[in-house]
Amino acid sequence: MSTNPIPPLHLYSVPSDPEQAPRELPKRERPRTAWTADQLMAAEFPEPKWAVPGILAEGVSLLAGPPKVGKSWLSLGLALAVATGGNAFGSLPVDSGPVLYLALEDTPRRLQTRMGKMLGNQAAPAGLTLVTECPPFPQGGSDAIANWLERNPDARLVVIDVFAKMRGQAPQGVSAYDADYVAVGYAKRIADHYGIAVVLVHHVRKAGSDDFLTEVSGTNGVAGAADATLVLKRARGQADGILHVTGRDVDEAEYALQFRAASGAWQMLDGPVTDHTIGDTRAVILRHVRENPGTRPRDIVAALPQLDAENVRRTCSRMAADGQLTKDASGRYYPDTESRTQGAPGVSQLSDCPSTAPELHEQVGQPESGLSHLSHSRSAGENSEGTDRGA
Repeated sequence: MSTNPIPPLHLYSVPSDPEQAPRELPKRERPRTAWTADQLMAAEFPEPKWAVPGILAEGVSLLAGPPKVGKSWLSLGLALAVATGGNAFGSLPVDSGPVLYLALEDTPRRLQTRMGKMLGNQAAPAGLTLVTECPPFPQGGSDAIANWLERNPDARLVVIDVFAKMRGQAPQGVSAYDADYVAVGYAKRIADHYGIAVVLVHHVRKAGSDDFLTEVSGTNGVAGAADATLVLKRARGQADGILHVTGRDVDEAEYALQFRAASGAWQMLDGPVTDHTIGDTRAVILRHVRENPGTRPRDIVAALPQLDAENVRRTCSRMAADGQLTKDASGRYYPDTESRTQGAPGVSQLSDCPSTAPELHEQVGQPESGLSHLSHSRSAGENSEGTDRGA
């Protein structure tokens, strides 16, 4: 049983030492906001502090996704990893530090059940503070979080699940964009003042989009005010989800994740996302082409006799049409354009677009133009063996 005293019921009054009387918050030096150009170039600034290296830096990060996709499991897993100094997503080492997790749509019983599954035989970290009720930012929520951060100066992460519970009423007479910008601004002031990572769990629109940033619910003011945006989307193939990441201090990237139901943990899968979001036949072909750039379909069949020859030819052609492989004028396939142009003297140096070899039409049985780049339709032949389930 934990030796920690049971804290009071509300975030406002959780003390670091119950014997100490409340004290006034210390004054902080106002950060400098203006320089001459030469002064700015001569200044030295510390590197951003990372809650999760490469993914969550100090500042405000939106974590958005559709309902029931697993955002709460993911955010609680990150909170536990940082509080214990473990591995985020099962593979990314993180530094330990106090974490504040506002689970505003959960009950204590549900949180206990989830953490019990995620922790297994590990002890629960005392550095993780869980809260199920907090007033909105404008009605005292900002002060409550700031008070906690003052009592925990080594804190590394604040998670707010969900953002809608904290944003409060929109100011009267302002546009929807301005209202969204102001709402995220409350969290950003806290993050910037304390140099800490703040995660706002949010929703996406019902309508999908090719640009994951436009899927974030609300106006562009939500993503515009945040320092980074993370969108968790369901995936096909071997991965259960794809985490799309972009931001001011974060390089744009995407990660294939798999959800372990037994432990309630999201784990990062090795290799490029495309390795885990395409069907089995495509995945096998892609791996072979990466190892043997410039290979032909007949070479793939010779190396992988378990695959049907006609299925391989059609699948290679469709993978080229979908941008998963590139092909030169002689019908050889490469994993990317760079390796293709390096090894294919027949490629035009001006257009970088090879012409289609006549013999390829005979092999595939239809001209390349017959493959629709709009519909990406699949014929029954590609799935005749039952192996290309994600094609």
